[in-house]
Amino acid sequence: PPHFLHLFASSSYASGYYVYMWAQVLDNDVFAAFEETGDVFDPNTAEKCRKCIYSAGNTEPPQDLFRRFRGREPDVSFMLKNRGLIPK
Repeated sequence: PPHFLHLFASSSYASGYYVYMWAQVLDNDVFAAFEETGDVFDPNTAEKCRKCIYSAGNTEPPQDLFRRFRGREPDVSFMLKNRGLIPK
């Protein structure tokens, strides 16, 4: 049976797992921006992503870069849908 005791074994493992999960939230939300255009290869969305996130690098706080790209805070629902935890 599945267990999650390893999450509580040390604070470093739990924090690393949280960071991994948060990266999935951001990844799924950014990919949703492409899906919303009807073309996952949409060049305008790709350019906006490049300009707002990738080319900005570490020049501003990451949450500001994400907000500039999506125009809002990250939405966890895209990750939950991708994992089958809520209906698509």
